[in-house]
Amino acid sequence: MNLFPYTIDEKYSTSVAYFSMEFAIDQALKTYSGGLGFLAGSHMRSANDRRQRTIGVGMLWSYGYYDQGRHEDNTLKIDYRRKFYYFIEDTGVKVEVVIHGKPVTVKAYLLPASTFDTAPVILLTTDCFENDHLARTISHKLYDANEETRIAQEIVLGIGGVRVLQAMGIEIDVYHMNEGHALPMVFELMRRYPDIEELKKRVVFTTHTPEMAGNEEHDAHLLERMGFFNGFSLEEVARKLDYHEKNFSLTVGALKTSKRANAVSKIHEKVANEMWKDVPGKCEIISITNAQNMRYWADKQLLSWMQEHEDYQLVGRKKHLKRILFEEVAHQTGKLFDPDVLTIVWARRFAEYKRPKLLTYDMERFRRLIADTERPVQIIWAGKPYPLDYRAVQMFNDLVTMSREFKNVAVLIGYELRLSKLLKQGSDLWLNTPRWGREASGTSGMSAGVNASIHFSVDDGWHAEFQKDGINSFTIPHADPSLPNEEIDRLDYLTMMQKLEEQIIPLYYDDEKRWLEIAKNGMNDIIAYFSSSRMVEEYYEKLYDYR
Repeated sequence: MNLFPYTIDEKYSTSVAYFSMEFAIDQALKTYSGGLGFLAGSHMRSANDRRQRTIGVGMLWSYGYYDQGRHEDNTLKIDYRRKFYYFIEDTGVKVEVVIHGKPVTVKAYLLPASTFDTAPVILLTTDCFENDHLARTISHKLYDANEETRIAQEIVLGIGGVRVLQAMGIEIDVYHMNEGHALPMVFELMRRYPDIEELKKRVVFTTHTPEMAGNEEHDAHLLERMGFFNGFSLEEVARKLDYHEKNFSLTVGALKTSKRANAVSKIHEKVANEMWKDVPGKCEIISITNAQNMRYWADKQLLSWMQEHEDYQLVGRKKHLKRILFEEVAHQTGKLFDPDVLTIVWARRFAEYKRPKLLTYDMERFRRLIADTERPVQIIWAGKPYPLDYRAVQMFNDLVTMSREFKNVAVLIGYELRLSKLLKQGSDLWLNTPRWGREASGTSGMSAGVNASIHFSVDDGWHAEFQKDGINSFTIPHADPSLPNEEIDRLDYLTMMQKLEEQIIPLYYDDEKRWLEIAKNGMNDIIAYFSSSRMVEEYYEKLYDYR
């Protein structure tokens, strides 16, 4: 079966299956939650751009991640609505996997490469009439809160994905795990390649985060009972992997069964190697810095004016994009924002370590900032907390409550691809405030920066490789990471506010030429290195074709 509507470039003829729990490909396809999906979606687009023999393998989530609504008081409401898609194709392929001793049917759909100009993506579901209700719920919700359901999802993706590829007659040279979720694939491949060294030649792995939530662990006996090891006994797995812990880490399992792994920035490479340094028999961890697909994210007109040095038109286009964003702000909040006012956006997944509320650390100072009529600012927050991360949900709701006090502060819902693009194209300053060392890469600032939104960030993740402070971006030098979190937050807040009040806001209002120069430098530097065309080329060179 030929799934590629394009001629494969000989440089990229190695056949790759890219397994990911989430893909953010288009607003119409709700198969993602956040950054991991955005990255996977850009990878699929750039694999098409570079004519690579790469196939995506993911899940068709019946209810997606969740739909972000509002209660009557405007606080966050978590909704689940069944999704229907008329642009994916039924392949007619069905395979069986064994979960908890019972057979479960896995059905395969295809997102053709030509639909959204991506690599072809196979999407798996158990929500079909051959299964009972419990089995059908496996593919209902991305990152289901129930531990056994999560493990079942990983079995479907990993073992089901390999079996579907085989049933479709697709020869694969290299299997790529985008995070450890698809790890059961190696226990399916182990049936074909019992020698662990032979197996490793065909598997690579990307680790995306130092956060424990992204490095899943489960009781090894539970995994065995669920069928995670594909019929191998726990003793066999422990012997083959030389891994005897009671809690089985998916990341450790992936590091022990891959020929090579990558972290997603240079800082993350150091952090990951330090984190996993005591794992015997792990593969080498290198860095391939994340990137985004600029064909999708960049406003073509903005890019064109920047490249043609037409500053007047560039400024006019930016104001037009701000107006489009402000229509959404007015629609959601009843607040009318001004395109001539400096607009700061904080938008990404809501998580405590990303510090969404850092700007409001000192509310009196925040009020003064917001009340300044000589040099006014407008601030927008957006993002999705994990529905059961009650602390993150509370942070979101705290900001909603706080924003009622101000006509120039807005908190938006519906942070998916469409809103993300509006925010990136309509903001002047893209704020990023993680605790240093906790942000593996972060990519939202790349797709904002290419739209003339200057990146203002802690010097972590990709920003540390990109930043030339005051030339292409603004940087918040991080506090000593050995200090207690409370002190780190206090110091980072003071550094951030000093730079914002004394440098950034005056520059926006007093020196438009210099502001524009910084924005254009950022656009140029992002296109030069942080486009996912570079990234997918590096994956072939440093991972897939690595011997």
